[in-house]
Amino acid sequence: MKFLVDNQLPSALSRYLSSRGFDCVHVEDFGLSQASDIEIWRYAGENELVIVSKDEDFVYLANASKSKAKLVWVRLGNCRTVALLAAIDRAWPRIEAALRAGDRVVELR
Repeated sequence: MKFLVDNQLPSALSRYLSSRGFDCVHVEDFGLSQASDIEIWRYAGENELVIVSKDEDFVYLANASKSKAKLVWVRLGNCRTVALLAAIDRAWPRIEAALRAGDRVVELR
């Protein structure tokens, strides 16, 4: 699985997932930081990426399109990066299992 971290989340998250052995980049790394959600979704679909985002618009795109993109929808409130990474770490086995099972949207609360 390859991951693309959206603007609302820190680049530290992409570095964290990379350090765990996942192919992961931040939208800034691809020059997509100013791109619209639809452009990011299309890019993710063309490259079979899993978007990691807090943006609810991606939920609608996931449910309305036949794209190969998937979404990890981060539903945590504002928190420090350390708390975000700890939450990701705790939930990761469930997230990974759901994505491998074919879920298009996986929620992290």
